[in-house]
Amino acid sequence: GASGFTGKHVIREALKFLSAPFFPLKNFAIAGRNTSKLSQALQWASGTNSPPEIPILIADTTDPASLRHLASQTKIILNCVGPFRLYGEPVVEACVDSGCDYLDICGEPEFMERMEVKYHDKAVVNGSLVVSACGFDSIPAELGWMFNSRQWMPPAIFCKVEAYISLESDKKIVGNLGTYESAVLGVANADKLQELRRSRPKRPRPVIPGTFPNGLMVNHLKKVGLWAVKLPSADATVVRRTLSCLAEDSRGLPGVNESTEQIEKREAFWSTIKPARFGRWLLLNFPSVFSLGFFRKKGPTKDEVASATFKMWFVGQGFSDGSLASQGNRKPDMEIITRVMGPEIGYLTTPIILVQCALILLKERDNLPKGGVFPPGIVFGPTDLQDRLQQNGISFDVISKKTVYRNGSSLQF
Repeated sequence: GASGFTGKHVIREALKFLSAPFFPLKNFAIAGRNTSKLSQALQWASGTNSPPEIPILIADTTDPASLRHLASQTKIILNCVGPFRLYGEPVVEACVDSGCDYLDICGEPEFMERMEVKYHDKAVVNGSLVVSACGFDSIPAELGWMFNSRQWMPPAIFCKVEAYISLESDKKIVGNLGTYESAVLGVANADKLQELRRSRPKRPRPVIPGTFPNGLMVNHLKKVGLWAVKLPSADATVVRRTLSCLAEDSRGLPGVNESTEQIEKREAFWSTIKPARFGRWLLLNFPSVFSLGFFRKKGPTKDEVASATFKMWFVGQGFSDGSLASQGNRKPDMEIITRVMGPEIGYLTTPIILVQCALILLKERDNLPKGGVFPPGIVFGPTDLQDRLQQNGISFDVISKKTVYRNGSSLQF
């Protein structure tokens, strides 16, 4: 899908690392259905520079043979063709059959879980690592709650985190209709997702301390002076899948050929990550997102992309001492707020994340699982992905830490 809206931005991001010092991206190809459109996308991504001589390959999701031939020539395929429920499975199947690794930018929970059911076992055998949601959905959410979790030092315990998203721009915020179609299909197929889950053996659930009532659908976030609405998204689903993996093995996933040093590093990382209830909210500072007016067939202009940013606050709640969590219906007495912030979500942040995940796969393949279908957090959490994102314009910050005492006073630190 290299000639699509997101695909051409992924090309532009990848070109930054082509043959760059200290990076393993020695070569790559672009693929799609139309040679002319692919050439135009490469020209656009190259800007004022002459396009590099990289292969342009023809492949079509309706032609399985072309996809198998494509997967047989490469180590990783980055799939940008959505909606994934309609077009994603043939690419996953070709990668799994070929033992090729697969990354995509999907935000459709039913697709992701269906791929796990159908292809996980074969991917393990063939050594194909299949990881969806390697874009704004859902890496900021996964790394964001992990970053918040790591701020909770014993004897304090982490129990719940709410993520609040704000999209900001001095121009109109615009998405493309492909994104809109993916979002609509994700909601429309919620019943199929529930049916899929009922058909599967129940996975282990993490034990989360404390008692938390179900929240409202609308919430006033006093800290930033805005109202928020509960946002159906892939993030909560993806985080829960990672937590289920940790419930099965709290040490994370072993790499295919890890060194003793790497094993110790991985286990030390996961020892700092604790299970927590997760919810995602959208701050109501741009109401046009709830109408089709937010989306445009041609997508946003260059200026609209350049002016847009996102901020994602993580409000973590827990107890200053773990023993307090078992004392009846006692309310949490500690709060830590962290933030992930970066550029426009669809055409800047998503390509940054996807390309960095690909670079990690190339550089650290021995430290990652041999194969299987997994959420991104369980695969990339112990890697240097957060550091890489920070070096490429996506920041992680601690905003505040607060303990609330019984008399109502609080201590900020």
